Amino acid sequence: MTTDTATVTKGPDSKGWFWGTGRRKTAIARVRVRAGNGDIKMNEKPLDDYLTEDKDRKSVLAVLEKTGIKGKVDVTAGLVGGGFTGQAGAMVMGLARAVMAYDSTLEPILRENGFLTRDARKVERKKYGQAGARRRYQFSKR
Repeated sequence: MTTDTATVTKGPDSKGWFWGTGRRKTAIARVRVRAGNGDIKMNEKPLDDYLTEDKDRKSVLAVLEKTGIKGKVDVTAGLVGGGFTGQAGAMVMGLARAVMAYDSTLEPILRENGFLTRDARKVERKKYGQAGARRRYQFSKR
């Protein structure tokens, strides 16, 4: 029997972690959650040191606060690509997916707050013959 890499396991891994993957713009967050005392680490740094913008920090903590598990779980995330806001958005989605794997009864709360919705907006590519994605070069009649 072969194992498909696209298959998602709902239970914890061998060390008790529940996994969730989030994406936003070009950022990818691989988030792990397990019962603990509330430690949140992003790329081996504490949340406050990694995310400098207050709105980004609040958006990540909102997932834990709305579900009522803040301080009850340890969160570890590996983030790659994008900027800080994209990474924060990816973290929110990945954390929501990991929390849903941790406790599936929290899914309605996560859905109604929009934490499980993928934001598909990305940067539009620059086209040839133009100054940018939509900006044209200045037109001259004469």
